Amino acid sequence: MAPSRGFLRLWHTPLRPSIIPITRLSSQRFYQTFTEDLANPTKKVQSYVSSSSDPYLNLSIEDHILQKSSPDSTILFLYTNRPCVVIGRNQNPWLEVNLRLLNAATAASDVSYHIKSEPPAIGNVDLVRRRSGGGTVFHDEGNVNWSITCPRSDFTRDKHAEMVVRALRKLGVERARVNERHDIVLDLGEKKHAVDAQDTHQTPYTVEEGDPRRPLKVSGSAYKLTRGRALHHGTALVASPNLHIIGQYLKSPAKEYIEAKGVESVSSPITNMGLENSAFEKGVQDAFATMYATTGSAPVIETVGKEYLNIPEIKKGYDELLTPDWLFAQTPAFKLRFREQNAPNMGPPNIDMSVRHGIIESCSLENVSDDTNRKLMGTKLLDVKDWKVLLRELLGKDKEPSAKGVHDAAGTTLQRLLPIPDVPSRNEEHL
Repeated sequence: MAPSRGFLRLWHTPLRPSIIPITRLSSQRFYQTFTEDLANPTKKVQSYVSSSSDPYLNLSIEDHILQKSSPDSTILFLYTNRPCVVIGRNQNPWLEVNLRLLNAATAASDVSYHIKSEPPAIGNVDLVRRRSGGGTVFHDEGNVNWSITCPRSDFTRDKHAEMVVRALRKLGVERARVNERHDIVLDLGEKKHAVDAQDTHQTPYTVEEGDPRRPLKVSGSAYKLTRGRALHHGTALVASPNLHIIGQYLKSPAKEYIEAKGVESVSSPITNMGLENSAFEKGVQDAFATMYATTGSAPVIETVGKEYLNIPEIKKGYDELLTPDWLFAQTPAFKLRFREQNAPNMGPPNIDMSVRHGIIESCSLENVSDDTNRKLMGTKLLDVKDWKVLLRELLGKDKEPSAKGVHDAAGTTLQRLLPIPDVPSRNEEHL
């Protein structure tokens, strides 16, 4: 259904006429129509693409589709985000992400964290915690995200990844297939035998297990299940300009020191597919329409964007994703155990810290005063902007230089291992 264009409406009272603006009526009807279309049981197949690059908005629209769509419908949603690191629902940002790199100013000021990207400079990178499980991924303008919401009874990990592979093969990416981990990869072997063209799990270039020519990953996916619905969404590296530095963002300096029970990401070698975003989008939209052609007429592709923040449920979800509590306090319990062998005098002390819901439950910083360790208990990590400053404040004034040195060494180490990046605020220019 096309959105209403709105209309001018006048009515008279004994005092004066009142006018309802065209834009307000049009917008109200427009947003109402989107939600109504999602819930309409006769619209079993729907297709949307986002004009926004805001990851918080796109994930909120995606969740709105999951929550409001008809139980029997299947819906495609495509979107491309500005540079961001997206962690899974049950992941630890300090374990999965090099958080100090996310702020361009912080990274540039510290030579040990400085990286170079192809022009234009990558700038600030958002941290996002999505509502689905799975591992950590990097999004940018060269990555298109595909998302399918469908009946839970129809969901499998491979079904729509196979749909994407069929789209890629029609676009000339004949090495694409779905592997045993449900990822989409490109085989690197030499063409040696014919295979069934309909087989989306092998190609003429597939090599035997143990062959050093490992396939390269171009798409990973995650999912979320509700009582009757399933959301399956994945990345698609079509032409990322930051391919050579993605690994640096996903390599945490604290990784070897953190013990955690949450979901840990599995690292895989990656590559681009060498496609235009628009070509990939069109290919997936066509494959989706073909796959569900028996349900009726081909779906009309609708565009969604920043104006959808006016839908209360989407705005609520958007605001939640931006909160520090969602980003950090949702982190599963973990322990930080830092040991620095053969450290010189005044070097980093041993650190033992237990954290639950982003709050320090127990803490032992070697050679740091018992009073300081006690005061740290109950501290919210997201409230700590500078560990060195905090420890100096807890130590107090007029202390021995050696005590200050130990506290500073501990603060420097904790700032490297458990930093808190600036949380973005809503910016209309970036929606």
